[in-house]
Amino acid sequence: MDWDNARIFLAIQRAGTLRGAAEQLQIDQATVGRRLNAMEKSLGARLFLRTPAGYVATPAGDLAIAAVEKMEQAADQLQRQMQGIDERLCGVVRVAATDTMAKHVLMPAMQQLAAEHPAIRVVLTTSTQVSNLTRREADLAVRSLRPTSPDLISRHLKRLAVGLYASKAYVERHGMPQPGSALAGHDVVMYQRAIYTSQIETICGESTANARVAMEVSSGLMLMEAVAAGLGIGELPTYMADTVPQLVRLWPDRSEPYDMWLVLHDDLNRTARVRAVADAIVAAYDKLETA
Repeated sequence: MDWDNARIFLAIQRAGTLRGAAEQLQIDQATVGRRLNAMEKSLGARLFLRTPAGYVATPAGDLAIAAVEKMEQAADQLQRQMQGIDERLCGVVRVAATDTMAKHVLMPAMQQLAAEHPAIRVVLTTSTQVSNLTRREADLAVRSLRPTSPDLISRHLKRLAVGLYASKAYVERHGMPQPGSALAGHDVVMYQRAIYTSQIETICGESTANARVAMEVSSGLMLMEAVAAGLGIGELPTYMADTVPQLVRLWPDRSEPYDMWLVLHDDLNRTARVRAVADAIVAAYDKLETA
């Protein structure tokens, strides 16, 4: 199986459908189907079962997965190593971050980068999902958790904090919550349970057992918008929420710290364009004022 076919095989295995694989690879769905049929014919084995729920690997397919993933790892490593000796300040750099970090920190960094290195094109992905740097889903990632992989380099950016906030209109309607009351008589806005299960029981050290969950959101930017709209009390980064005029910080003496990390693969550490983007992000965090 050559590398082109291996990529198609992996895309089908990961997406579970021909259509999903085609979207991943940006090729025609019919082409994916033809290539899969040709692979199975040449190997003399069925690689996937076609089920109503999608394509499921057969025992032969399971054997192929391990071998093909090794091919993928070798190809990715070669690409990273070739990038690692690239001294040109031009080309594409893929960056992954949350939407709040992108809006409040990365955008100023990218403005400065564009002024200094206009030939560098940044591809920015904002998501709550952790991008896989080993598979080159991103070249750089800004994360609140430090990865443990020995292949990744982590640089500490800043220690930040979250606090409790509500809109001025919400406080006028509901009053201030009482510490230790588990937010009785109040509404809260929280992350969806499927995304951040650890934050469901408490926010900023206060139990939410007696509160009504008015809304669950999937991103920090939407959490901010919901709190600002007066839908409930929420746990927000202080550096961000303190700049919003319609918000009031509740219990200013309470906060929860967290750290931000800039992460990149060791093979890309010497690539000029990646270093330039990394330096711009570090500089933006250095300027960030925290409570």
